[in-house]
Amino acid sequence: MSLTAKNVTTENCRVKRRLGLLSSVSFIVGNIIGSGIFISPRNVLAKTQSVGLCLVTWVLCGVISMCAALVYAELGTLIPKSGAEHAYFMKTYGSFVAFMYVWTQACAVMPGSMTVKALTLSEYISEVIFDGCGPSPNMKKIIAITAIVSVAITNCISVRLAARVQIFFTFVKLLGLVVIIVGGIWWMSTGKFGSLVTGFDGTTNDVQDVALAVYSGLWAYDGWGGLNFVTEEIQNPKRNLPLAIVISVLLVTAVYLLVNVSYLAVLTKSEFLSSWAVGVTWAEQVISPAVIFIPIVVICSVYGSSNGASFTNSRLLFQAAREGHMPEICSYIQVHSLIPLPSVLLLTTLSVVYMIPAEIASLMNLLNFLGWLFYGMAMIAVIVLRWKMKDAKRIVKVPLVIPIFVLLISIYLVVTPFIQDPKVEFLYALAFLGAGAVVYIPVVYFKLSIPGMASLTRAGQCLLEVVPTQIVKDEDL
Repeated sequence: MSLTAKNVTTENCRVKRRLGLLSSVSFIVGNIIGSGIFISPRNVLAKTQSVGLCLVTWVLCGVISMCAALVYAELGTLIPKSGAEHAYFMKTYGSFVAFMYVWTQACAVMPGSMTVKALTLSEYISEVIFDGCGPSPNMKKIIAITAIVSVAITNCISVRLAARVQIFFTFVKLLGLVVIIVGGIWWMSTGKFGSLVTGFDGTTNDVQDVALAVYSGLWAYDGWGGLNFVTEEIQNPKRNLPLAIVISVLLVTAVYLLVNVSYLAVLTKSEFLSSWAVGVTWAEQVISPAVIFIPIVVICSVYGSSNGASFTNSRLLFQAAREGHMPEICSYIQVHSLIPLPSVLLLTTLSVVYMIPAEIASLMNLLNFLGWLFYGMAMIAVIVLRWKMKDAKRIVKVPLVIPIFVLLISIYLVVTPFIQDPKVEFLYALAFLGAGAVVYIPVVYFKLSIPGMASLTRAGQCLLEVVPTQIVKDEDL
């Protein structure tokens, strides 16, 4: 099908490679650094119960993230297609598992993640703008929806604009974290070391508490695999993808460790654990006249993370639709901007719908469970592909002990919630998987068409000026 009214054909219509190394690093760092570094530190310290083990935990989370990211670097250079796990699962496990992955991502993980970020953003905007009473819950949701829509508009205009916005907000959030790091260094130069002097005093003896501390820390690191969703839009992906991943995770690990040292140098353990937002409590002591600076940094940080997530997540829907796992129109791109516009709009719509019953804690539990379930399957995939694609050239080849190590971590993080503290959201996750299996049989396996879908596709094509894309072959990548 083509749009002849604008003299546009689909013969050479495909996404373009417009992301260089700087943009790639910005998207990964921007995806990782959101509100986590301002929220997770209290949970990590509460579970480890000592400053020494708390800092060790942050380093361990960085090591786990780097190991997992290196596995994704191998997968991304071996199968250089957009869509990350969807493309890898198609090659490893086949259509059913790939569909189940995109089903849970589209129906739960991605819109849920956008909702969590938007609600967090709304909370901090409320702290900056409103008085102590704050706005009503409904007003907070309106602010959050406005943020989601503004991110969508940015991602609908052009890839260049989305990349520039990402670079800007990544710079702002890193600048804010550098201020915290420098503030901590200045504080220690005056001879004050806060709770750092307690070292490993009071360290927990409960292995489960340590595991839960790692769980909280990993939430702050999540996002390291985001660039794999847009492999087909990266310039020289076989070089820039693994390089951007390594640079980004190393940078984030160093920043997170130094920020936590700064927090702990200024605050006592009791101040740290009683704080609703440790960054704000830190600012009240170090830069009290400019304490509003930290909420503004958090706002910029979360907004940048939302922008990067909108960009990368929409490409998963785009790739899945090309395989027949999502509505056909999601595989179309806008004829002028070459952006998968329908995928961006679908993700935005689902995120707004999730805003209606949204409750951050429940959503985070659901997202963590589903996220690590599929991370574990990706670790298995790289092992299986060593056999299925044994003759393929591998630019990045990690030792097998690395994916096995991350697989064990993921198994623990998936199984532990059911054993230790089962919650209803974990049952929701299983319900999502069951519903996906029911949908797969008629829609994907038997390829039965949904009544009215063809008419809806034609209407969307005319309204949005979108066309099918040229399928990208492995040799083109």
